[in-house]
Amino acid sequence: MEKDMMKHDAVTPYETTDSKKQQVAEMFNNISGSYDFLNHFFSLGIDKQWRKKAIKILKQDQPKEILDVATGTGDFAFEAMKLEPEKIIGVDISDGMLEIGRKKINKRGLSEKMTFLNGDSENLPFEDDSFDAVTVSFGVRNFQNLLAGLKEIQRVLKPGGKAIVLEFSKPKHFPLKQVYFGYFKYIMPLFGKAISKDKAAYSYLPKSVLAFPEGKDFEAVLAKAGFERSNQQTVTGGIASIYTAWK
Repeated sequence: MEKDMMKHDAVTPYETTDSKKQQVAEMFNNISGSYDFLNHFFSLGIDKQWRKKAIKILKQDQPKEILDVATGTGDFAFEAMKLEPEKIIGVDISDGMLEIGRKKINKRGLSEKMTFLNGDSENLPFEDDSFDAVTVSFGVRNFQNLLAGLKEIQRVLKPGGKAIVLEFSKPKHFPLKQVYFGYFKYIMPLFGKAISKDKAAYSYLPKSVLAFPEGKDFEAVLAKAGFERSNQQTVTGGIASIYTAWK
């Protein structure tokens, strides 16, 4: 597990001396204008169903205050609005992504219930035990220090609360495994570079997925971060996974 975390933390978008955190912020600033389009395009829109399924896990809990970490342009946070919470706060290190997310808030008339802030997942600006639920969608792969980020999520979550993590994983069975990796490693970077104009961003994506400690390995990191228990639910043949962790 330690080796997996080190491998994950070492994967960066660019070959520069900047920290992973700085590089990730720069990358998402660069691709923010095309991010939503490419997200839905590359997944054929299936990512929307993944978010719906993940948020439904919280339905019975009826969380009143939700934190969405690495919120990006806010797709997971907006899906969480279906739970009718009193407040959702989204945090992200990319101002470019947050700017688009805030425009969505204003367009949908949700400014009284939703707030997006520039914030670091490894140093969240909130008191202990602040939120009924914490969500992360395709964001934990980008943490500079995976364990530190998960410890912060555990810290700000109220006792008995749930953290929901939606993240890419790796299909294990033929033929989906072969098709997926060919698409992920060759086709996606080619189209991503052409549309987003950032040649590194969509090459970093498959590298970060390959390095990520998924399944039982990720659940072991959640346990080390202080969560009492967790489980994993794979979706679409293992292309993505939904993790639920309890404090």
